[in-house]
Amino acid sequence: MLLSRLHAPTLKEDPADAEVISHKLLVRAGMIRQVARGIYDFLPLGLRSVRKIERIVRDELDRAGCQEVLLPIISPAELWQESGRWELYGKELLRLRDRHDRDFCVGPTHEEVITDLVRRDVRSYRALPINLYQVQTKFRDEVRPRFGLMRGREFVMKDGYSFHTDYDDCRREYEHMRETYARIFDRCGLTYRAVEADTGAIGGSLSHEFQVLASSGEDLIVSCDACEYAANVEKAESHAPAVDVYEDGEIARVPTPDVGKIEEVSQFLGEPPQRFIKTLLFMADDAGVVALVRGDDELSETKLKTAIGCDVLRLAEDGEVERLTGAPVGFAGPVGLDLPMYVDQRLAGSTGMITGGNENDLHLSGVAHERDFPEAKVTDLRVARAGDGCRRCEGGTMQEHRGIEVGQVFYLGTKYSRALGAVFLDTEGAEQVMEMGCYGIGITRTLAAAVEQNHDEHGIIWPMSIAPYEVMIVPVKWSHDASREHAERIYKGLQDAGVDVLLDDRDERAGVKFNDADLLGIPLRVTVGPRGVEAGNVELKARDQGEAEEISCESAVAMIAERVARERTA
Repeated sequence: MLLSRLHAPTLKEDPADAEVISHKLLVRAGMIRQVARGIYDFLPLGLRSVRKIERIVRDELDRAGCQEVLLPIISPAELWQESGRWELYGKELLRLRDRHDRDFCVGPTHEEVITDLVRRDVRSYRALPINLYQVQTKFRDEVRPRFGLMRGREFVMKDGYSFHTDYDDCRREYEHMRETYARIFDRCGLTYRAVEADTGAIGGSLSHEFQVLASSGEDLIVSCDACEYAANVEKAESHAPAVDVYEDGEIARVPTPDVGKIEEVSQFLGEPPQRFIKTLLFMADDAGVVALVRGDDELSETKLKTAIGCDVLRLAEDGEVERLTGAPVGFAGPVGLDLPMYVDQRLAGSTGMITGGNENDLHLSGVAHERDFPEAKVTDLRVARAGDGCRRCEGGTMQEHRGIEVGQVFYLGTKYSRALGAVFLDTEGAEQVMEMGCYGIGITRTLAAAVEQNHDEHGIIWPMSIAPYEVMIVPVKWSHDASREHAERIYKGLQDAGVDVLLDDRDERAGVKFNDADLLGIPLRVTVGPRGVEAGNVELKARDQGEAEEISCESAVAMIAERVARERTA
């Protein structure tokens, strides 16, 4: 492709609304443009990289025995009502009505549609297992779309679904897809972790996220330094450091005027935050529940929701807290509360603690778990953090990383197949409910994650396998006949060798050309200059390396083509 003909309107300055580096660089490099909040055009360069990611995904899924389908982006409300998600999914589900006043939605995911397809077509165990996938546009009406492609409303996603006769076969496919996803992200040239995760709105009982490691990642994950265990901090199981033991004693009422937050009461009383019990009120399916963690710990709502087994969990509003406890926010405590109660295992057996007194401007000291709220269910509720011990190998220590979720695999079980009646006849002719798995990859988010992980102060540094072009030829002076002729010869030779190559045929200053080459992030740059040509050489520089090397004009095509082929599959 000739750069003079390519629609790649680059910018010198960062867009004013961009917060993360991928948003800034993809816009500056002329790869995307915003149409509305969270909705983007993909320009030729950006789309080329998207298509390359899709090609890798399709290659590996087809190799794994999956079959591609294409499902409609619009689905009828009846299917979502059957599964129970029409109301449960919330405002992220974009609902609309057709001219006949029938309710539809724009698909944020396709569990209902695919299950409906399979229940109509598959009747016998002989047709199972089956794994179907699609690459499709999705829409989720995010309340605060941000970070460019990282948290958009419209995006391209690969979603796949498998159907099985029993649990064992479904778990086999789950592991098979985990291995397949690892190959996909390896081929995309990304550094990532597969971490245990919450199933979220999709549902099910088991899930792993594929997190691309990047300092700008929204997700905080922990991994063990001695084994392969890794998980989102909201989900991670860990051994917390030992609890400090405080002297046991009777409960005492302690006035705390106008100080309700842990930090404020800690300073007011001169006691460390770890001596406090943080009491949090939630509404679980509209019923009040109490969660208790140590004052210096953070509660994992994911773990609490799992412990309760509810569908919807939200923090209680101020008025609800006062109605349930008799005190304003900041003064709630477990003593005397007649509500379902869950206490973090780190507080099990604790004594001499300080809590809210369920009265305005009052706290209680000397509170003991087993004496004062023994009915509370002890479970793991705290967010894991660096320094915790690993509960899987019992010898490692947890380390923290920032990650960007680009893929997720779920074991769904019978959540959707039972609700929608996806059944089959077994070997005895008896009707059984299908087991299901679900497997997703954010195609356009993977594009953004690759930029977040691979860039410098000058621009993008694409991995070879997903770069829009693999080689960029930069003649220093286009008007110089010999330079132009050598550049065009190398360009044609690389095209014939199957290399994706871009030729900068613009009559621009060398500095402008080099700056654009760095911004676009093409993996290999071939510089053709008058002095080099006179000596029979051109300059080859990898985008991720500081030094360039001189290679002969005669061997340039063969050498570069061989290097590209090697790095495509590295």
